[in-house]
Amino acid sequence: MADRLKGKIALVVGAGSIGPGWGNGKATAVAFAREGAKVACADVRLEAAEETASIIKGEGGEAFALRADVAKAAEIEAMVAATLKRYGRIDVLDNNVGIAETGGVVETSEAAWDRVFAVNLKSAWLTMKQVIPVMERQGGGAIINISSVAGIRHTGVSYVTYSTTKAALNHLTRTTAVDCAPKNIRVNAILPGLMKTPMVEKTAGLVAAYAAGDVEAMWRARAAQVPMKKMGDAWDVAWAAVYLASEEARYVTGIELVVDGGVTLKYV
Repeated sequence: MADRLKGKIALVVGAGSIGPGWGNGKATAVAFAREGAKVACADVRLEAAEETASIIKGEGGEAFALRADVAKAAEIEAMVAATLKRYGRIDVLDNNVGIAETGGVVETSEAAWDRVFAVNLKSAWLTMKQVIPVMERQGGGAIINISSVAGIRHTGVSYVTYSTTKAALNHLTRTTAVDCAPKNIRVNAILPGLMKTPMVEKTAGLVAAYAAGDVEAMWRARAAQVPMKKMGDAWDVAWAAVYLASEEARYVTGIELVVDGGVTLKYV
C-alpha cells in the first residue's frame, strides 16, 4: 500500500511528542511521509517538531519543522504561510493538538477551562479558518481533526474540559464537513480510545485518577477496560489518518472514525 499519499502536501499540527516514544501526531507525520507525502511538522515545541522531521528525512522522505502555538491566530497564519512558501499548497491538514486536565465542573478553574478550550477547540477552528480557503483555491483537500471517545461518552475519569472540547470538536467537524462538501474539501474526525501514548503518561491527573501515580498500574487498568484487552497506540491513529487523507476515502466526509478496540461498545 505504498504511495497512498504520493504528491500530496500534508500539514500536521502537533507533530511532536511530549516525551519519549510515539505520540499520535508524530506517528501520523511519519506515516504520511512513508506513504509519499511531503510533511510540514508543526508543534509548540520546535525541538519536538525537528525530531519528527529528522526521522522523516532519515528515511528518505521530505519534511520541515516549524514552531506554532495554535491557540494564537497570528502564529497559525505564520504556520500556514510558511507551509505555502515551502510547498505551494496544502492537501492534507491534520489537527492533532490537545491537552487533558482532570476535574469535574466544580473542581475546574476558569483559567483551566479557558486554556483547554483554547488549545483543544479554538486551535482547530483557527487552523481550518486559514487552510480551507487555500484548499478551495486548489480545488479540494482533506482535513482530519483528532478528537476522542471522551467526546461521546464518560470514560471513567472526570475531565470536563477535555470531554466538552472533544464533543464540540466532533460537531465542528460535522458542520464544517457540510459547508465544505461542495468545495471538494472533506472534513473528518478520528476518535481514539484508551491509548498508550506519551501524552497520557505525562498527564498527572490521569495517572493519579487511575492508579495513584503508578504509571504501570494505570496502563494495566486502562487495558482491562478494553474488550480487546489492550490499549491502542499512536500508529493505530496514524493509519486511520492515512486512510482519511487518501483517495481511498474520497467519498467519506463528516464521520467520526472510532479507533478504540471496542471500549465505547461497553456499558461498564
